[in-house]
Amino acid sequence: MGTPDFAVPALVALHDAGHDVACVYTQPPRPAGRGKKLRPSPVQAKAEELGLPVRHPKSLKGEEAQAEFAALGADVAVVAAYGLILPQAVLDAPAHGCLNIHASLLPRWRGAAPIHRAIMAGDEQTGVTIMQMEAGLDTGPMLAKVTAPVLDKTTGELTAELADLGANAMVEVLADLENISAQIQDDALSTYAPKIDKAEARIVWSRPARDLVRHVHGLAPFPGAWFEIAGANGPERVKLLRAEFVDGIGKAGEVLDDDLTIASGNGALRPVILQRAGKPSMDRGDFLRGRPITKGTVLK
Repeated sequence: MGTPDFAVPALVALHDAGHDVACVYTQPPRPAGRGKKLRPSPVQAKAEELGLPVRHPKSLKGEEAQAEFAALGADVAVVAAYGLILPQAVLDAPAHGCLNIHASLLPRWRGAAPIHRAIMAGDEQTGVTIMQMEAGLDTGPMLAKVTAPVLDKTTGELTAELADLGANAMVEVLADLENISAQIQDDALSTYAPKIDKAEARIVWSRPARDLVRHVHGLAPFPGAWFEIAGANGPERVKLLRAEFVDGIGKAGEVLDDDLTIASGNGALRPVILQRAGKPSMDRGDFLRGRPITKGTVLK
C-alpha cells in the first residue's frame, strides 16, 4: 500500500524477495500535464510493470472496500506513504496487521513531512522506522530502525536514500517477523512533522544564514524555497534549490558581490542551484549569465 516514488523500492524489494504480493493498493490516477490526462501513481506504474493486481479506491472507509481488502486473506500489509487513512477494520484484517515504513527515527517526527522537517530543524541524522500501525498517528510499536546522516542533502536526495533503506529493512523484518520484539515508543520524546505549507517557502532574509540553507535544502525540490527579483513585468520569483553557507556581513537580503553572495540576519549564503519560473534548474554561473544580479541589490 503506497503511492509516490518513495514507496516503489519497497514494492520491488518485496517482489524480488519472492513474497506473494496479493494486491497493490495505491491512490487513484490524477490529472497531470497540459492535457490533464489521468496519470497513474509511480506505485501503480511499477505494479503493472511487474504484472501485479492493483486497486486504487478513493477511500477505505466503506464496508465494501474493507470487505474486499479482508477477502485477500493477507498475512501482512506493507504500507509506505500510501496517503489514505486506514480504518481499524483494515489495520486488523491481515494476520500480522499493517507494517509501515516511516521516514524518521520515531518517535521523532511523527506526521506527514518527516524528511523535510528533519532537514529544516538541523538534525544531524535521521532514518527509517518499521512500525506496527495502530489508530494513532505514527504511534505504533517499532520493529526496526536504520539511521542515515543528513549532511547537506536535500529532501529529494534524502527521500531516495531512505526509500532504499526502508525497503531493505522491511524485507529483513518480514524474514524474521515472528522473532522480533516490538519496542514501545516514548510519547514524551515525540515531535510532530506537519505537512509543508507553500506559505513557508518564501525566504525571509532576516533569518540566520545557516537556518536559511537548511530551509532551502528541506524544501528542495518541492515546493522550493523562493525569493523575488525585479523583472520587466514586475517581480519575478526565483526558486533556490541548493545553497551554501559563507562568510559575509551586510543588510539582510543585500547582494554583497557579483557572485551572488547574499547577506542574511547572521552571516551570508551563496546559491548553488537556482530555477527561474518556467525554466529548468541551473547552477549559479549559468543563472547569472542569463540574469545578472548586481552588487548592492536588496532582494525581497
